[in-house]
Amino acid sequence: MIKDLIYTEPENPINPQFPVRASKVHTKVDYNSIIKKAWEGYDDSKTIKEIVDISAMVSTNHVFRITFTDDDIVIAKLSYFGHYEHFKEDHRIIHSLSNNLLYPFENLLAKSLLKNNRVYIYRYKHGKTDAWVVFYNPTRILERLPRRLEDHHIIKLGQQVGKFHKACSRVKNVLPKSSKTLRTDIAALQYQLEVNEKNFGSAMQVDFLKYHCDLFFKNRSNYNMKSFEIIPVFIDWNIGNFSVTPNLELYSRWDYDWFRMSYRVLDFYFFSRVVSDAGDRTVFSYYINTMNEDRFILFLKEYHKVNPLTAGEIRYLKEAYRFFILNYVIKDGKYFFNEQYATKLQAEAFEIYLPSVDRDFDAERIIEELGLR
Repeated sequence: MIKDLIYTEPENPINPQFPVRASKVHTKVDYNSIIKKAWEGYDDSKTIKEIVDISAMVSTNHVFRITFTDDDIVIAKLSYFGHYEHFKEDHRIIHSLSNNLLYPFENLLAKSLLKNNRVYIYRYKHGKTDAWVVFYNPTRILERLPRRLEDHHIIKLGQQVGKFHKACSRVKNVLPKSSKTLRTDIAALQYQLEVNEKNFGSAMQVDFLKYHCDLFFKNRSNYNMKSFEIIPVFIDWNIGNFSVTPNLELYSRWDYDWFRMSYRVLDFYFFSRVVSDAGDRTVFSYYINTMNEDRFILFLKEYHKVNPLTAGEIRYLKEAYRFFILNYVIKDGKYFFNEQYATKLQAEAFEIYLPSVDRDFDAERIIEELGLR
């Protein structure tokens, strides 16, 4: 049996939207048992033969390959990161997106299993344990990009992402509504900094985080935000999360941990990491300098030819990065990443990432290179 420790977080009685981040409440949980209960709720006529944990072990989420006695296979994802309602909402949006995307992206996204014509999500609540499970059809994988890309890879990737974002834009009006916004997430962090100050370090560190939250909201007035389109974005575009054809066209995409409806520029920081000179690393950090590299500018130039960018969006890249660090590393880092990575990334956020936002990113150079002046 696969057993591990998971935790839940207490609700905020004043505003349940902003949970009170507390110390981890550890409970021993039998993952196999939860997976079996989830499948029984879906289709108890098929018997499970084997459950294998195939997780990347970077995050607290777990992914399992389930083999049945008839040798059919499905993939299960078990999560206790974030909130059940957001998890359910995201997967219903993704399902609608996958159904409405047209050629050549009609089969790009991993499909969730449906029951009664809705994405089937099983919620397990017992004592202090709150976890949920979704099932996927196995994803077909063709080729992975190399750990370090050559120029022809970068050129093709920029074109493909431009086309994919354009395809997402075309179907945005038929997707279910999303309750998450950048504003609500940073407001949640601000609330937690007030009620759980001790969980974020010293008083000086808390003040530092409050400063960057305030700056994030203040800087919104510096950009023509009303012109920014809201589309589906997946944010985490590590090369281990998608595959391509021999012609380097996007073929399949999986892993929806950070999916949201938001601005397309939220995807760009991770693409800067994919195309960076350093390439894909086993031990990773989230430095801003990948967005200053010529290789990222090459990616943006090719993207821009297919799906034109604006100067305002390029200037907003640093705010998208600031949001990523504040939300996914600081606010949710201890709850999403395993303990080793969470400790490392949060320490670097104070020492390196946040101090670099307003100091090290040169939007004007990119704007000039793209001819947007």
